[in-house]
Formats: sequence, structure tokens, C-alpha cells
Amino acid sequence: MNRLFLVVTSSILFLTGLTAQKKDITLEEIWGGAFRTEYMDALRSMNNGKEYTVLNFSRNPQGSSLDKYDYKTQKKVATIVASNDAIPFFTSYEFSNDESQIILATEIEPIFRHSRLGVYYVYDVKSKELVKISDDKIQEPELSPDGTKVAYAKENNLYLFNLKTKQTTQLTTDGVAGSIINGITDWVYEEEFAFVQAFAWNSSGTKIAFLKFDESNVPNFSMDVYGQDLYQYQYQFKYPKAGEENAKVSLHMLDVSSGAISEVNLGNPYYIPRIKWMNNADYLSVRTLNRHQNIMKLIAVNAKDNSTEVLLEETDEAYVDVTDDLTFLEDDSFIWTSERDGHNHVYLYDQDGKLMNQITKGPWEVTHYYGYDQANDRIFYQSTENGSINRDVYHISSNGSDKTRLTNKEGTNGASFSSDYSYFINTYSSATTPYEFTLHKASNGKKVADIKDNKALLEQLEGYNLAKKEFSTISINGNELNMYMYKPVDFDPNKEYPLFMFQYSGPGSQQVANRWGGANDYWHQMLAAEGYIIACVDGRGTGFKGRDFKKVTQLELGKYEVEDQIAAAKELSKLPYIDAERTGIWGWSYGGFMSTNAILKGNDTFEMAIAVAPVTSWRFYDTVYTERYMQTPQENASGYDDNSPFNYPELLKGKYLLVHGTGDDNVHVQNSMRMIEALVQANKQFDWAIYPDRNHGIYGGNTRLHLYTKMTNFIKENL
Repeated sequence: MNRLFLVVTSSILFLTGLTAQKKDITLEEIWGGAFRTEYMDALRSMNNGKEYTVLNFSRNPQGSSLDKYDYKTQKKVATIVASNDAIPFFTSYEFSNDESQIILATEIEPIFRHSRLGVYYVYDVKSKELVKISDDKIQEPELSPDGTKVAYAKENNLYLFNLKTKQTTQLTTDGVAGSIINGITDWVYEEEFAFVQAFAWNSSGTKIAFLKFDESNVPNFSMDVYGQDLYQYQYQFKYPKAGEENAKVSLHMLDVSSGAISEVNLGNPYYIPRIKWMNNADYLSVRTLNRHQNIMKLIAVNAKDNSTEVLLEETDEAYVDVTDDLTFLEDDSFIWTSERDGHNHVYLYDQDGKLMNQITKGPWEVTHYYGYDQANDRIFYQSTENGSINRDVYHISSNGSDKTRLTNKEGTNGASFSSDYSYFINTYSSATTPYEFTLHKASNGKKVADIKDNKALLEQLEGYNLAKKEFSTISINGNELNMYMYKPVDFDPNKEYPLFMFQYSGPGSQQVANRWGGANDYWHQMLAAEGYIIACVDGRGTGFKGRDFKKVTQLELGKYEVEDQIAAAKELSKLPYIDAERTGIWGWSYGGFMSTNAILKGNDTFEMAIAVAPVTSWRFYDTVYTERYMQTPQENASGYDDNSPFNYPELLKGKYLLVHGTGDDNVHVQNSMRMIEALVQANKQFDWAIYPDRNHGIYGGNTRLHLYTKMTNFIKENL
């Protein structure tokens, strides 16, 4: 039997000091925004590397301005454009390559997670002329490299707007809703490969490469929208569930001058998750994947004749991750990241795909690749070299020498670099420190200036009863698992407390991290103040501890992760101050799948569970995500069904709360409906809540306050 190891790597005070006058956190404060954290709005480095732009908003009257700041002084030097009587309120922007023009986005209407429709304008910085691209709402407008044209998508087709003649040309004509999409990704690509714009200009503006999706044979998914009218209506879209047919995707090349379109023969790939032009305007890089997603090819396409050459092939027994970690150097040699040695590291290849050097090495993970400063031969990256719960920023030369750590505070450090890599803005936080933004020299990490912090929030929180967030490891099933714990503020080791566990547990995820928490952390603090011990354990299958630790769950989602949560609960229950008869667990999405399985398979360990928007069978989830880890149901039926909780509802003994939104386009409410039916037929009593028209996030108005009030009451009544 495993012994319990509480090796405290850092017993971190969330905030210290207790007095009788201190208050407890309330749900109304959490969801009313009382503890809102100050962030830096997204900034963009100017081409000169000395200045950056920030989009600022005003409330009264509502307005937006694109302002330019000096990196060194941090002072605003100019307003480039601001909304006024002639320029509508804009919510995002994109510069042309030479920064002489800006695309401004207005009247934005979200579609899915990343996609949106909007009315877009081109603003000329010098002449101050504003030109509307289209009277209709469009998607993903992109200026040509010379700034004379805009390519965009509308109603599944691609268009070209000429800024000089003000003429619009329709480039594709076969786009049909629910059938053919040109230049924009379908639902599953957007959700799982995380991009929407599926077209790209080459550097000379002579070619546009684009993807075409034929989703004619993809099954329809429909959900009722209840709204406020007399009758509800059905919302339908194409959603390929595991084992079903995906859209057929193909790559096409458009010659801008002639309008001619030709298809590129890539050998019938199953997925095309990325396209990116090289520096040479005649060459496009394309990544393809097989259906199992364990063979990725990087292909060079010659745009002159559409001939292809495989530059690189990545294989893995489980799967190969799709990232944006690809930089082409001046000669089109390239930098790439891979898990091929067991950890994610940075590699350098020549133009022909021959490996030149593995740049980073070690039993740690590169967690973010920022880019390459060719002038000074410096590759910038973030990694877990200082422990898997921490992040630091480094630079290293392309031959693997001269590694320099650029951040020095223990916790989570991230960077945003100037375009010439002379400066970076460091975003830092830890379990005790809310976000701080500081300016540093990229050569050595020396701090140049403080930009923004959250000292006011820290001072505000000094008036509250807040517990310590203790980081440790726990030995479970032969692995040292990362864990954090909140104990009640007035903790007495001679008393017994109920244990309430939280987790997510999805492949490659991380919950136990030394960073500032969000709303759930405040809620956990609130529960700790009321006498609960909160624990979170990142079990097998989670990320940042090497390929094998992450991919051990392959073909068996929900098996090893659930075993680890049950075992961790049992080990923690051996502690003298934990009441073994009062153990609960909760989670959202993948975490809801986990908590549901935990109270069934661990019915001798858990007395209570809450599942929010859970998957209850991976047969109901999308192809790209599910098959990456499980292959298809036709190939791996037992992997799907042995860990599907509605197949063993009779195991329920404890108290169970199930929550879902009917408007969830991601994890469909079907998952909860099938779970409910299984429990009813097994004659098992449970509690449930359905939120009409709410999506996977279950928010809007008082929805979150209502949900967390319901969960809090359920915990108090049943734990």
C-alpha cells in the first residue's frame, strides 16, 4: 500500500493575518466582481520594436482608442485612431504589414468559441480615410501584403475587396451552408485545432492558399433554443461525433491576378490542421494528420506548380500535438517543437527537413515557444525547468549554448516580446501574488520598469479570512502527483474536517499550478472558511511531467485518472484531521466526467459528487478530440463503454448533483439526459439542475451566482 507523502514544496500563504474583524468571502462578492483582477489589455509591438499599441476603452461615453506607447518610458506617445462621430466604436484591430493601414472590427457577433461576424473598416493612418469593406457582416478580413486589397469570407465563400477601385470580387462560388465552406474552418476544426481563418496570403500578395471543407456527409446536431417567444426553435449545425464522418478537407491555391483556383494534391490527408507560408513567396508549409492523429507530416508546396515534398514526419504511439511552434528562418530552415525524446523540446531543421540540432534538452517541458531573434541568434521560450508547477522564461542560442534565465520570481512567468526582441513584458503571478506586469530587457532579463500590478486587490483581501494554499506531492499508484490543499482558517489538527476535492484531469491539463487563482479559488476559500478541507490532485494523464505521464491514459480515458482520484481520497482520509466518512468531489466538463465516475467506481470512498456539464460517454463527443485519445468507437468499444458512467448507474450510493446547460454546443446536454435516464431506471435518487439556453460556460445574468449557490447548499447539506 502506498504511504502518503506530504512533501511540501512551498507552503504558500494565500494571504496572512487573522483578526476577529475579518470577513468571510460571499458568493455575491465573487460573482459581483468584487475581486476583479487588473489585466493588461492585449498589446502589439510596432515594427520598430521600440513602441507598442494597446486598445483602450472608455465607458462614458462608450469609446475606443488605439494608443501607442514607448517601451522604455511606458508613456503614451500618440493616439493612432479613436472612435468618434465619423469612426464607429471598434473592439479589435489588425495592422497591415507596413503599419500604414488598420482593419477595425465593429458590431461583432459571436458564432462559436473563436468565430465571429462583424462589420469591418480599413483606416488609413496617414490620410485618416475610413473605408467600409462590406455593408454585410463578414469574417476574417485580411489585408494583402501591399495593403491594396482585403480578402475575407462571407456565407461560406471568399471575396476580394480592392481598396483603390472599391470593387468587390467573389473568388469562390460553391460555398453552401451545411455543405461547402471556403476559407473558414468548420465547427470541429475551430473547437479542437483552435483556428478560424483557413486562408493566407503569400508574402508577395500574388497567391492565396485556402482550405475547403465539404461537410455534406457530416451528421447534423440540433438543439432547442427556448428563448422568450411562444415557440422554441431548433438550432442546427454540423457536428461529427466520435466514429462519424468528418468534413473532407482539401487545399487550394488561388492566383490573385487571374482568379484561377487549383487544388493541391496532398495525398488525401484526413486533417489539415495548419497552413503557413514560408519566407520564399513560392512555398507554402502544410501540416497533415491521419485520423488517429499519430502521424503528422510537414509538407512544402511549390505554389508555382503545386508540387509537394515531405519535409518532416512526426510519429507517436499515442498522438502528435498540433501547435503553432513553427518559425521559418531567412533561408527557410525552421524551428519546431516535439516530444520525441519524452519531453517537449525545441529543434532546428534545415530547408530540406534534415535535423540540425536539438536545441533544448532535459527532464522538463518547453511550455511555450515565443520566437527566434535571428540577429542575435536567440530562441525565446517558457519552461518548467524550475518545477512542473512553475514557469520561467529563457533564451538560448540555436546550437543549445548560452542559456539565460530571464525571469527570477518563483511562480508563473509569461512574456510578450517586442518585434525586434529588445524588450519583453513579463506577466507574473503566484498563489500569493495577483498579476504583475513589468518591462524587461530581452538580452538579460533586467527589469526596466513596473507597468501595472494588483496591490489594491491584495490590500482589499487583507480584510478577509483567507486560508493558506499549500503545495505538496502525494505518492499514488507509483507516481508523485502534484497537489494543493486549503485548510480552514482556524485549522485545528485535533479536529476532523470533511474533504472536498476538485479536479479537471483532462489530457495535458494542469490545475495544480503556482499562479493566481480565479473565481473557483475564491469559492474554495469561502468553503475552507466554513470548515472544509479543499484538495486538488493532478493525476496521471495531466500535463507538464513528460510524454509518458501524459499519454498513459491513451485508449482508456477515465480509467487511470479516476483510479488516482479514488486512491488520493483514500490516502488523504488517513490523515488524522480528515473525516473519512465525509468525502466529496466536483468538476466541470472533463472534471464532471471524472467526478461522476469517482462517486460510482469509488462509492466506498466518496459520499458526494457534483458534475457540471459532464461528458458521460465519449461516443457523444467530437471526432478530433475524442479519437486523438481513444481512436474510434468501432476500434475501441470497450475503452468507450467501460468508463462511461451511465453504463453502471446502479453503483451510485452517495449524494449526486448533475448540472447542464441546454444550449451547450460543445458537451451536449444529451450527455446529462442519458445519465439522468440511466439513474432513473436504476431507481437511484439524485439532484439535478438544467439551465435553459446556457452554453458550456453556464453564465449570463445571475446564472453563475445561482449555480454556485446551488452547489454550495448541496455541499452544506450533504458533506
